[in-house]
Amino acid sequence: MIDMFGEHAIVALIGLFGGLLLGLAARLGRFCTLGAIEDHAYAADNTRLRMWGISIGLSMMGSFGLMAADVFDPADTFYLATAWNPLASIFGGVMFGYGMALCGNCGYGALARLGGGDLRAFVIVLVMGIATYVVMSGPLAQLRIWAFPTASSGPQAQGFAHLISTTLPLSPAAVGMILGGVIFLVTLLTGGFWKKHKEVFWSLVVAVSIVSGWAGTAWVAQNGFAAIMVESHTFSAPVGETILYAMNGSALTLSFGIGSVAGVWTGALIGSLRKGHFRWEACEDPRELRRQITGAAIMGVGAVIALGCSVGQGISAFSLLAYSAPITFIAIYAGARLGLRQLIEGFAPI
Repeated sequence: MIDMFGEHAIVALIGLFGGLLLGLAARLGRFCTLGAIEDHAYAADNTRLRMWGISIGLSMMGSFGLMAADVFDPADTFYLATAWNPLASIFGGVMFGYGMALCGNCGYGALARLGGGDLRAFVIVLVMGIATYVVMSGPLAQLRIWAFPTASSGPQAQGFAHLISTTLPLSPAAVGMILGGVIFLVTLLTGGFWKKHKEVFWSLVVAVSIVSGWAGTAWVAQNGFAAIMVESHTFSAPVGETILYAMNGSALTLSFGIGSVAGVWTGALIGSLRKGHFRWEACEDPRELRRQITGAAIMGVGAVIALGCSVGQGISAFSLLAYSAPITFIAIYAGARLGLRQLIEGFAPI
């Protein structure tokens, strides 16, 4: 298969598969970062936050199960091979969450809404993708590196499972599967969440998409000859990468991230058509457009600083128990609450 299609096309197809699942989960399962935070903060409803808990627990069991089966080593991934910078996780996470609240979506959510015909989401996707590259490798890259330096972690993997395994007679794989199982069971069995079959199903679908990314890219990296990164879904840099590919595809190669972005949009389109929710929408208020552009730019910058978005850090990195994941997730939540308070309670104009 690799000889026929090539490594880059194969990983793009793997990303497309997982992205389709995520797009369907967004439109049919209402899986959404900001929506979960809004429900919890203003409707006293933790259903969608519990969906994140189920997805994280199952993703952890699946990812460390792959490690136990020698399919891949989480220590080789970007999240565990990069020295953790707590300040970057906090500052970048708060920025991302605040920007997400201002524009009404994270990158993943914007792609899902774009699949439903929302042209406002198209603006968010474009601005976020450009802002990401401006800070990641563009004019502001050196400033970011100076303020939030990154370095290799060396031989010590930056993850809780690997840390705990040094003090207990358990392998990192066993620690990760046990902790994932605990998170899954606690989330499922408390508050009667196990009765919500639809929400549990779509949480499982999200976990499958994350684990399939790790498994698929690891297989290609081990069996192909090209230098392929072992990765799973995130929607910060891949959004910008997809924009670049759309403009310069003949000079660039396909990637997992491009396939993932295309998959979310396609899955969301299918889901919106299936539910009869597809309709064209656009901004009618210049103030709304200004707020969304500002939020998308802040969100893109924050994602680069935090080394991931609500999906990248909140699920993919969490599935490997990276040090950065829980801190970034909490910071994103705090930033989103701040932004929502500004919009709903109006403590300051924007």
